[in-house]
Amino acid sequence: MMPQEQYTHHRSTMPSSEGPQVYKVGIYGWRKRCLYFFVLLLMILILVNLAMTIWILKVMNFTIDGMGNLRITEKGLKLEGDSEFLQPLYAKEIQSRPGNALYFKSARNVTVNILNDQTKVLTQLITGPKAVEAYGQKFEVKTVSGKLLFSADNNEVVVGAERLRVLGAEGTVFPKSIETPNVRADPFKELRLESPTRSLVMEAPKGVEINAEAGNMEATCRTELRLESKDGEIKLDAAKIKLPRLPHGSYTPTGTRQKVFEICVCANGRLFLSQAGTGSTCQINTSVCL
Repeated sequence: MMPQEQYTHHRSTMPSSEGPQVYKVGIYGWRKRCLYFFVLLLMILILVNLAMTIWILKVMNFTIDGMGNLRITEKGLKLEGDSEFLQPLYAKEIQSRPGNALYFKSARNVTVNILNDQTKVLTQLITGPKAVEAYGQKFEVKTVSGKLLFSADNNEVVVGAERLRVLGAEGTVFPKSIETPNVRADPFKELRLESPTRSLVMEAPKGVEINAEAGNMEATCRTELRLESKDGEIKLDAAKIKLPRLPHGSYTPTGTRQKVFEICVCANGRLFLSQAGTGSTCQINTSVCL
């Protein structure tokens, strides 16, 4: 109850024969009831707000160390269990728990961007539902010890492994040239070098060696097979050399005027041509064998 003050008011202008009048000051009636109602409503709201705050703290597992699976440590934030990020995540380092793997899951793709000071993308890695794309000036794959296994840039692609194996049924297609010190098939497998629509050229400044240690070697062409040595020799080193499909000539009366030669073989294996006659003329041109 509010204190009631009483005071006496005397009229100085008009005389009155009555005694002093008493006025009560305060809140009475419906105003008082409304004030009590608002105070009670405010107390109810405070209690509800306090109860909701306590419930949220309990459900979200707020503690001194953090909230829920999120813990605040000296090294940063520690997040346990599965987490979902609806906005971009900016972090200096992301690690999994010791002994556990780190998984990134997305319904569409996972994109990793490396930015510079001007927020310009320098390197980008995109893993989508159809492909894995990497954008950068250079791409490298190394072993744990730091040995280079694969490297690619605008100038070249380097394979640093000791052996490169191609398991495709159709082999490997090289639209341009290829440089390698050794081309070898797997044991008991065939090695085939083929150019279906164009020519196949093998060049080396110090020589080209084709060796089949446990099998045959075949060279087949549709038109001409040419073996040419500009400054050296062509050696055919074998116990038997066969030319089974050479054409057989026939004698004609005008044969002496035709340009017919016979193949002669020296003791050192050198071959030369000699003008054919009625008999062998190889003995006449033995100076070639010197």
